[in-house]
Amino acid sequence: MAQKAVQVVVVVAVNMKFCRFQAGLFLVALSSVTLNAAILPEDRADAMYHSYEGGGLQVDGPSVLVRKGFKEKVSVWANYYVDMISSASIDVMATASPYSEQRDEKSVGVDYLHGKTSMGLSYTNSEESDYTSNTYAFGISQDFFGDLTTLGLSYALGKDEVRRNFDDEFKDQVDRQSFGVSLSQIFTKNMVVNLTYSAITDEGFLNNPYRSVRYADGSSPIGYSYEPEIYPRTRTSSAAAIRSLYYLPYEASVKAEYRYYSDTWGIKASNGELGYTQTLPKGITMDVSYRYYTQDAADFYSDLFPRQQAQNFLARDKELSTFSSHTFGMGLTYEFGMKMLPFFKKGEINLKADYMLFQYDDFRDVTSGAPVGEEPLYDFHSTVLRLFFSVYY
Repeated sequence: MAQKAVQVVVVVAVNMKFCRFQAGLFLVALSSVTLNAAILPEDRADAMYHSYEGGGLQVDGPSVLVRKGFKEKVSVWANYYVDMISSASIDVMATASPYSEQRDEKSVGVDYLHGKTSMGLSYTNSEESDYTSNTYAFGISQDFFGDLTTLGLSYALGKDEVRRNFDDEFKDQVDRQSFGVSLSQIFTKNMVVNLTYSAITDEGFLNNPYRSVRYADGSSPIGYSYEPEIYPRTRTSSAAAIRSLYYLPYEASVKAEYRYYSDTWGIKASNGELGYTQTLPKGITMDVSYRYYTQDAADFYSDLFPRQQAQNFLARDKELSTFSSHTFGMGLTYEFGMKMLPFFKKGEINLKADYMLFQYDDFRDVTSGAPVGEEPLYDFHSTVLRLFFSVYY
């Protein structure tokens, strides 16, 4: 029987790169669907507080998760998550005024275990003042060959509504579908390899209704003007990844990952990651990691277009530009017994810190005041701290 856990999580994130929820929800929706066969998730209740500050953006709020299993066959869960957002980022400061908003996310799901087959079903709803997102996800996995091989399949469907504050006449839709397959193989008692592939299709209003692009304008005192961005209404993307975990004989392990992504907008991206975990005396475990990410710009991206309406599609979102990032991570975990509270099996405290550096190759800081086209290229660094406490019973 799986251990039950009560977990309290405190997350402090400083200067971390933040992506709008709508862009990431569909990609992470499948993570809420269990794809590990033969084992149900642990029973637990989580209380979390998260805080983010960086690049002129502040995000914080609470989250509560409850999971309960029944007869070692079914596990149900529910999650409530809040983001309170205050933004004065480089994009906002260039073309608009700072703003505040709140996002409320509610999720429910169920996992079912039958022999060596595991299935999961979930639903997530997210509400903002100008965006409503609904995502349905399903996953199934099966063990083969003496439980040495696990094959997983997944599917998610998203139905979103896009609005614009202070414009009651603007309303549009986004439809998303995602298909995924994963294969995990135990090669030796010390080595596990996992292969994944996913394909995503998006259709509808895929850009930000507030964002603008800039174009050269000799009649403007600053040398350029702005016009609304225009994106294609369809996008198809795919990603493939290989991950490996190798256990070393001296109570340590190493992990490696490589992932490649491409889409019909012309973006190609890849990242690699290396990690090392070492068990130390007195219940302490140390983790160190390094991750490198790089991507090419979308076909219709430009920091400065030569003229107004220069092409059919226009974008100046820095996340569609050419950029790279480095992430250095370190974490410590302390596991301890709870003899004074016999109904708890153990406790755990975890602290992890990440330092990240982002460098943009073709996105300029227009807030610098430099002449048009000569502004410095944008870059920033961030530090993320995560602290959580877990009790198992």
